[in-house]
Amino acid sequence: MSEATNELVCCEERDGWKTPVVAGLGVPLSGFVRKSHETAIDEIVAEWAAQGIDKEAFDDILVYCAERRCIEDEASCQGCRRRSQTEGFATAEDYIAEHATIAIGDTGAKITGPGERTARFASLEAFYRGWAGEECWFLARRALRKLRHGIRRAHIQGEPIAGEGETPAVILIEPQLADNIGMVARAMANFGLDDLRLVAPRDGWPNERARIAASGANYIIDDSKSAPSLGEATGDLNWICATTARQRDLRKPVFTPEQAVAEMAQRIGQGQRCGIMFGREASGLTSAEVAEADALVMIPVNSKFASLNLAQSVLILAYSWILARGGGTLGRVTTFERPVITGLQYGKDSPAKRDELLGFFEHLEADLDRANFFRPAQRRELSVRAIRTMFYRMGATSHEVRTLRGILKALSGQRGGQRNRS
Repeated sequence: MSEATNELVCCEERDGWKTPVVAGLGVPLSGFVRKSHETAIDEIVAEWAAQGIDKEAFDDILVYCAERRCIEDEASCQGCRRRSQTEGFATAEDYIAEHATIAIGDTGAKITGPGERTARFASLEAFYRGWAGEECWFLARRALRKLRHGIRRAHIQGEPIAGEGETPAVILIEPQLADNIGMVARAMANFGLDDLRLVAPRDGWPNERARIAASGANYIIDDSKSAPSLGEATGDLNWICATTARQRDLRKPVFTPEQAVAEMAQRIGQGQRCGIMFGREASGLTSAEVAEADALVMIPVNSKFASLNLAQSVLILAYSWILARGGGTLGRVTTFERPVITGLQYGKDSPAKRDELLGFFEHLEADLDRANFFRPAQRRELSVRAIRTMFYRMGATSHEVRTLRGILKALSGQRGGQRNRS
C-alpha cells in the first residue's frame, strides 16, 4: 500500500467489522466508489475537489479498492461481495437465516428469518440482485478508467438519422436499472430510433451508468426526456401501442411487431406521432397503463417461457421498424467498407467466365484420361457430364478456377513433371 493511500483510506470498526473509510470524509469506501461510478466524471471530480480530494487523491482512493488492498488490511465494506463471502453467505437462504427481518420497499412487505439482524432493499428484485453484494472493486476499476481516460466512446456523438417525429418514441415506464436504459438506447441506435422517453426512472435521471451501458449511443441518452407521469411523457403523441406478454381483458387491437410498425409507419406518413410503451423489468405494464394505449403488441415467443428483458423487447420492435422501412445496411459501413448486399460477396474477384471453366474442364478431363479414370470407355460421356454439372453448381470465381488448375498442375508434376496447357 502506498503512503498516500495510507493517509487517504483508513480502517474503522463499524458494526463489528473493520471497514475501509475515506479519511477526512468519514465515508465508507464502498459508498465513495459507487457514487464515483454512477456520477458524470466532471461532476464527481468537482464534488470531491470541493471536499478537499484532488484528482490525484481521487485516483489513489479508487486504486485501494480496485486492487483489493482491503484483503491485506483484513477489512471489508458493507454491501461489497467480499463482506458476504467473509460472512459465508453462499446462497440467499444463508443470508435470510442470519436475519430476523428483511424489509422490501415501502409497502410493509418483509422476509423473516431466524437470525437477529435486519436489512432493507428497495424491491424484491433488488434483494435477489444485491444480497450477495456488489463487486465494488470492479466498479472502482471502471471509475478509474473513467477518471484517467474519460468515458469509453465518449467521442462518438452520433446523431438521429430521421427528423423529429419520423420514428416512433420509445417510452419506458418506471425503468428500474440505469444499465437497462443504456442498453435500450444502444438497441435504438442500432436500428434507427432516437426518441427515448422515461417515466419516473427509479434511480433518477440523468444517470452515468446508463451512458456507460449505451456504449456509444450517447446522443440518445443526452436527448432523452424524463417525466414524472405517463400523461406528461406522451402528451404530444397521437397513437400509442403497449407491449405485453400477458393476455389483457381489454377490447383493443392486438398486433405482432411487424403489424404494429406497419400501422405506425402509415400514421407517421400522415403526420401523426406514435410511441411504443414498455413496462418495468420485474412486472411489465399495469392494466391501467395498458388501458391508456390504442393497441397491444405481443411478440411471438415460446409459450412456456414468454418473458423478455427490457432491452430485448425494444430491440425486436426496433429491428421490425428498420426492416419495414428498408433504411438499414447489412453490417457497418465505414471509410474502408462498402455497403453489403445479400448473396455471395465477390469482393475484388468475379464469377468465372465460360472460357475459363472450359479450359479447366479440358485440363481435368485430359488428366483423368491419362489416369485411365473413365472406365468403361462407353460411360465417359456420362461421367464428364456429371463432373461438369458438379463444378457448374459450385459457381466458381476466376481466382478459384486458377487455383483448381494450379492443383492439377501440382498433381501432374508429382507423376512426372510439369506440363504446359492452355
